[in-house]
Amino acid sequence: MRAALLALVLVTAGSAPAWAADPAVTDVCTITDRSLEELSGLASSGDEWFAVNDSDNGQVEVQVLDRSCTVTRTITAPANPYDVEDLALAGDGTLWLADTGDNGKTRDTIALHTISPTGESALYRLTYPDGRHDAEALLLDRAGVPHVVTKEPIGSALVYRPVGPLNPGAPTPLEQVGRVSLRTTDTPGGPLESTVVTRLVTGGAMSHDGRVAALRTYTDAYLFPVPDGDLAKALQSDPVRVPLPNEPQGEAIAFDPDGTLLSASEFATAATTSTVRAVAGAATLAAPPAPTTTPPPTNGDDRGGDGKSGDGKSGDQAASGQGSDDGGPPLWPVIAGAAVVLGLVWLGVRRSRRRP
Repeated sequence: MRAALLALVLVTAGSAPAWAADPAVTDVCTITDRSLEELSGLASSGDEWFAVNDSDNGQVEVQVLDRSCTVTRTITAPANPYDVEDLALAGDGTLWLADTGDNGKTRDTIALHTISPTGESALYRLTYPDGRHDAEALLLDRAGVPHVVTKEPIGSALVYRPVGPLNPGAPTPLEQVGRVSLRTTDTPGGPLESTVVTRLVTGGAMSHDGRVAALRTYTDAYLFPVPDGDLAKALQSDPVRVPLPNEPQGEAIAFDPDGTLLSASEFATAATTSTVRAVAGAATLAAPPAPTTTPPPTNGDDRGGDGKSGDGKSGDQAASGQGSDDGGPPLWPVIAGAAVVLGLVWLGVRRSRRRP
């Protein structure tokens, strides 16, 4: 039993470190249009923003906003989406909609919808290799290959990409190419009173030059440098964390062409607006800090002359975790994990859709 609890603690807590930047997060403008009350995806061309709601009216809809947050027009396509959760803008101007939400784990396929600058649209269905997943983040690498990042209440977020060219006539299999492990944080915000929501991936974006990837949670953004175009490899690296505090249900994230990071939330339960916020120069933060030089221990390892580690335990005890007087691992991550799973089930029921 204790071994099972320890395993749950480890997968719930996350493992990949991230050093935190603390840049200014400024309010840009306020969205009042109710067509975006469940704002889930955002993209920017510079002069205009593109946004999607994760509810729909029986067709693909992209709202186009000016930089005062006013909806100026709506782009539509005839497909009937299930649960659109993210939006990406390709270098050629094509909009990619991630129809990947699956709170109830009921879908046999997920989908990507594309709309070209001239209005042509396409639907591509995808299948996971290992069962159903809920996913709210889409990233397009420098070559235009889509990567889907899942939203996992327990364990690491998983990264998938198509095994080959997308086929509008038949589902394209996905392959898992990585995972992203994020720790919980103390950044306030999110839909539930649990720190576990601070590590759930709710959106993604790529800088316009393809050299920085961003994933967000309800409360923080994580920036990954992609110097060589290998997005799957980059997502295995240690990211830079940028807190985005006090967003009630933060799911939307995008880069302006100049590297400014944009974020926005769904409308809060009692609110009638959502604020678009900006972190100027965020793309330049993706370079990790210079490593510090630490003198090596005088005897070649971190044990003292009696063969013990600095905390008085033997080397074997320190490595295995034995000899602790704390009675074993803390149980609060287990409780938090259970709470967030229940909360997400509640959110899934609230957002139920018509068909798989």
